[in-house]
Amino acid sequence: MDLVEILGFVSGALCVWLVAIQNVWNWPVGIANNIAFLVLFWTSGIYADSALQLVYLALAAYGWWAWLRGGAEHTTLAVTRTTELQWLLLAVIGVLGTTGLLAYLDMMTDSTAPLPDAATTVLSLLATWGQTRKKLESWWLWIAADLIYVPLYAYKDLWLTAALYTGFLALCVYGLRNWQADYTRAAAGNPASSATGQVSGSEPSATS
Repeated sequence: MDLVEILGFVSGALCVWLVAIQNVWNWPVGIANNIAFLVLFWTSGIYADSALQLVYLALAAYGWWAWLRGGAEHTTLAVTRTTELQWLLLAVIGVLGTTGLLAYLDMMTDSTAPLPDAATTVLSLLATWGQTRKKLESWWLWIAADLIYVPLYAYKDLWLTAALYTGFLALCVYGLRNWQADYTRAAAGNPASSATGQVSGSEPSATS
């Protein structure tokens, strides 16, 4: 446990809580978290998760914009469901991505946990995409990833990070329920949103 892991713990917990309440400031906090974890994972030999932080930085920039201007006619974004076609594409990308990354880590690096490293990397990318578009089911992808992350980080003696991801599970359940309630209100014809980070005076619009 060191300063970098502590910074990752604090910024990570704050970021997920802000996502759960749909506060747009989760994105800059998330960027700080990405930098901390990039350093932590690289020095721990979890290379795929380390490189993943660079992709997160790009997704964070997109997500920041999308939450504010990604809805219909550049309005704030509303919570929507993942379509059947999107699920199919996610499944194909998930299988191919995990298989390819596993082969790379196993043959080209000295990764100490190639399979969970590859699986969590791909799951996290898919979940983050869903998060940038406010897809309700992105929380289920995060839950699946966290269930692998916790024993992985414990195995690497990153106990504070393992504890953080245990907390993430609880926050994911809270976020899922919060987003579900928001989606249900919108589906019932009530435009009021619980999204703390939405721009005042603009109405959320569902997007695909």
